[in-house]
Amino acid sequence: MNKHIKHLIVNNRNLIVFTHDLIAIALAWISAYIIRFNFEVPEVQLISMMSNLWLVLIVQVIIFLSFRIHRASWRYSSISDVRTIVTAIFFSSLLLAGYFTFFYDQQPVIPRSIILLNPLLLLLFMFGSRIIYRELIEYQEYNSPLIKPKNAIILGTSKEGVDLVKVLSRNPNWRVLGLLGSDISLKGREVSGVKILGAIELLPKLYKKLNIETAIIAMPSSDYEERKIALNIIKELDLELLTIPNFEDLSSGRLSVSQIRQVDVEDLLGRDSVNLDNSRLKKLIQNDVVMVSGAGGSIGSELTRQVLKFKPKIVLCIDISEAALYQLEQSIFKSPKTKILFVVADIKNEKRIKDLFGRYTPSVVLHAAAYKHVPLMEIENVSEVLINNAKGTFLLAKICKLFNVKKFVLVSTDKAINPTNVMGASKRLAEILCQSLQSRAGTEFIIVRFGNVLGSSGSVIPLFKKQIEKGGPVTVTHRDISRYFMSIPEASQLVLQAGMMGLGGEIFVLEMGKPIKILDLAKDMISLSGLHKDEIKIKLTGLRPGEKLFEELLADHELTKPTKHKKIRIAVSSKSEKKYSNKDIIKWINQSPDMDEVTIKKELKRWVRDYKISS
Repeated sequence: MNKHIKHLIVNNRNLIVFTHDLIAIALAWISAYIIRFNFEVPEVQLISMMSNLWLVLIVQVIIFLSFRIHRASWRYSSISDVRTIVTAIFFSSLLLAGYFTFFYDQQPVIPRSIILLNPLLLLLFMFGSRIIYRELIEYQEYNSPLIKPKNAIILGTSKEGVDLVKVLSRNPNWRVLGLLGSDISLKGREVSGVKILGAIELLPKLYKKLNIETAIIAMPSSDYEERKIALNIIKELDLELLTIPNFEDLSSGRLSVSQIRQVDVEDLLGRDSVNLDNSRLKKLIQNDVVMVSGAGGSIGSELTRQVLKFKPKIVLCIDISEAALYQLEQSIFKSPKTKILFVVADIKNEKRIKDLFGRYTPSVVLHAAAYKHVPLMEIENVSEVLINNAKGTFLLAKICKLFNVKKFVLVSTDKAINPTNVMGASKRLAEILCQSLQSRAGTEFIIVRFGNVLGSSGSVIPLFKKQIEKGGPVTVTHRDISRYFMSIPEASQLVLQAGMMGLGGEIFVLEMGKPIKILDLAKDMISLSGLHKDEIKIKLTGLRPGEKLFEELLADHELTKPTKHKKIRIAVSSKSEKKYSNKDIIKWINQSPDMDEVTIKKELKRWVRDYKISS
């Protein structure tokens, strides 16, 4: 019933707009004659005017309907609406002018001034009425006693800040008091009637003077240093801190002001956008079959999304977890050009994986399946993490070689460097096993290492969010512990880029930026939640089993060499590593369930020489 009512309202609204434009066409035509003849239209011209009015109405109505002018919202009339109306009037007037000039043979002749005046007056009537309507509606909204607008200051004076001012100026819930930015030369200028007040550092002085309630960060997505400066200033003020989504979407109208959101820690830890070699990635993936193992995980699911952008023929999403695959299936965009298969399978099940390869013959395999939780894997799960991360990787890589897959990309971790835990050592074993399979011809085995990703399953940020929601305490293992961070999309994009660049046998190291102190991260997250540091306590719990104080991206004996991509380097060993037999390594892993965990850890050093057993 509601749908029918809504449909009726919309149709009635369109009919009203259509009727208005019909009247505007008639008025413009009549007004052109009145102006041309100075309010004294000769009788012969009056007859001509009325007899040709029907032709003018028919032509312009047909053109206006084809441009769907009657469907545009008057409430949000904009420059794009002007362009549409001008274009429609231009085409319709051009047709009429051509007819009256070359084909009209009746008397009296239509004056040329009429042909020129008519479209100008029509534009005035049509767009003018729309602007008046919009201004009246906004006036009513702004002056409504029921609405108390928020006093807001915008942090950012670039295009993003300007766009946001324009959007908020049309919203009765907001009162923009001014803009602050890094470019002090802009001080005193105005944007849509709103002044640029100076540098962000002035915010504490202006806070009480202007009665500011909300600060909205409106800066380029790459300007994270300035975002941090803004946060540090706002920490001491009782202000609501917000930011906005993608500005292109916001300014184009695809997003609403309601999507202005609270600043998240990911906004502060973000980095420059990744430049991908899209043409080469498209050549690698388009119309081919791609397999993603661990597709239900944080990295695997994002890899799947990134792969889909390049229109593969089939994407095989492999995961041992039915629940994870279901969540992926529900969240992913389905393209009619790409077949997506969600397959519950264990990479250690050789027969099952061979069967999938035999049926679908993937050309690219992105291997993200792994047990990754360090403390959990350190006690009572040692043999399982070795079997899954090392043996499972080897089995999958071997099958890739058997089926002549173009590229096999292993998603590794910084915990594989000088590992102090079994999880990290298992990933280093996986790297060794993959490199051993590399030959001059056949499958290219490529390894990509990076640090922590923001918001991944089991990472510190979701944990801190839950702890803050519960009222604390926020648990930090050590005062000096630090980690590298990058976003899940950035990590996934760089994995694809490195996979495309690799020729086989390389270990790619992703540029992770500066390490972040976890204690500072906890303080920032408490601040962003709108709570004071005294309201949520931070508790130091001590390092967990296998946990490092500092993460590394290179082993002690490794160096790097640059690539064409500024965020990707290649690890180069400065010492020749001892070669091990794959057969011997796998044999030992198979025997590990029969050993106690102390023995496994001692013997693990035989295969991973940099492994240090944690106390």
